[in-house]
Amino acid sequence: MAMDVVDYEIKGAEMQFVEVELDPGEAAIGEAGSMMFMDSNIAMDTVFGDGSANQGGGFFGKLLGAGKRLITGESLFTTVYTNNGAGKQRVAFAAPYPGKILPMDLRQLGGMLICQKDSFLCAARGVSLGIALQQKLGVGFFGGEGFIMQKLEGDGLAFVHAGGTVVRRTLQPGQRLLVDTGCVVAYTPNVNFEIQYVGKIKTALFGGEGLFLAQLTGPGEVWLQSLPFSRLASRIFAAAPQRGGSREEGSVLGGIAGGGLLGGILGSGGDDE
Repeated sequence: MAMDVVDYEIKGAEMQFVEVELDPGEAAIGEAGSMMFMDSNIAMDTVFGDGSANQGGGFFGKLLGAGKRLITGESLFTTVYTNNGAGKQRVAFAAPYPGKILPMDLRQLGGMLICQKDSFLCAARGVSLGIALQQKLGVGFFGGEGFIMQKLEGDGLAFVHAGGTVVRRTLQPGQRLLVDTGCVVAYTPNVNFEIQYVGKIKTALFGGEGLFLAQLTGPGEVWLQSLPFSRLASRIFAAAPQRGGSREEGSVLGGIAGGGLLGGILGSGGDDE
């Protein structure tokens, strides 16, 4: 089965969504929970595995595809959106947190892209979702988000979501780039991905950047994000009231006046009486 060729439009600034236009008979696959809206003649079908055309071999082929998705932390099932109408129909997929949606034409990227396991948003039918295990053992133990990556294969369009601002770097042969492991969104398969030890224990303990960094060596294309979701989530968790964070959403003055510094002074004054 050939890849479906779809038209699309990315809308929004900080919280983006992609609107995919399907011709009659065309279909798109989406990650569970990513659909925003769709026209009435589009049919939804939940399939076992990734729903790609390359997932052959009957039940065991589907089981293998589903197992790959389970290893990367995704659902066993994928939703397929098919245009059963006579005219063009649209379906939209929304980004899960602030950032940018990146259209990746796998045909222009050599038929394969390796990306963070939670960055895939949707794709044209025919794109295969798999896993890319890093070769070096050190990556597995110390790479954090860099160990198990998703592998997108095919010659169609795939849409990847990244947090914050996105930068694309073209690495020349032998050119190296050191990156926080969570900031790596995607890279072409000819890029060599390794884990680089920071070196000085003082830097590791007090620098705030952790013990290890990702070392990317060219040639190839690399996409980086300024706000990994893990970093965003950890800051939100640390600021939660249950964790000792401030309960006020206002300015510093609000924190001083309401239950903060002044609240403590007034409370201690009442105890003296």
